[in-house]
Amino acid sequence: MKNVNFEVVANEKINLQKLSFAQKIISQLQQELPDYIAKGKGPFLAAVYDDKGNLIAKEANSVVAKKCSHNHAEMNAIKAAEKALKTYDLSGYNLRLYVTAEPCMMCLGGIMWSGIKEVYYSVPSKKVEEITGFDEGFKPEWLEEFKKRHITVYGNIEVEAGMEVLQDYVKRGKTVYKPERK
Repeated sequence: MKNVNFEVVANEKINLQKLSFAQKIISQLQQELPDYIAKGKGPFLAAVYDDKGNLIAKEANSVVAKKCSHNHAEMNAIKAAEKALKTYDLSGYNLRLYVTAEPCMMCLGGIMWSGIKEVYYSVPSKKVEEITGFDEGFKPEWLEEFKKRHITVYGNIEVEAGMEVLQDYVKRGKTVYKPERK
């Protein structure tokens, strides 16, 4: 793969400490993702951490494995965090979501309503669509909309490594959920 630079995007002034921690976590998620893929999950992985850096929940996409279209990694990780914390409202826990790709339209709604305070993602939607063919959905001005709701977003973190995992997933002929459109 050719070396492509991706500029980090954020809806706040970039905090280098937050960015450094996000790079570490997202890189780790991308390294773990092939193990999840080998078990029939993926190609996306998400983790929820508290503000002290403790892992609360980590889940992969299980749409194909569980035959449920809304089992995206972000949604699964949020459900697992809610179960672990015994709540439907995560807003009191000051949680951060780290994910190997930009959240799709459905996941943005789930994140917003869950009470997650910060989102960090790797591969941008445009690249996810180019590599996998998955329709990320219509997401106008979502970074600004999250900012209005006091949800911090940093994106395009460790993109090249994330693209390699997605390309390998597709190359191996793994199923990417794509509803038929006519």
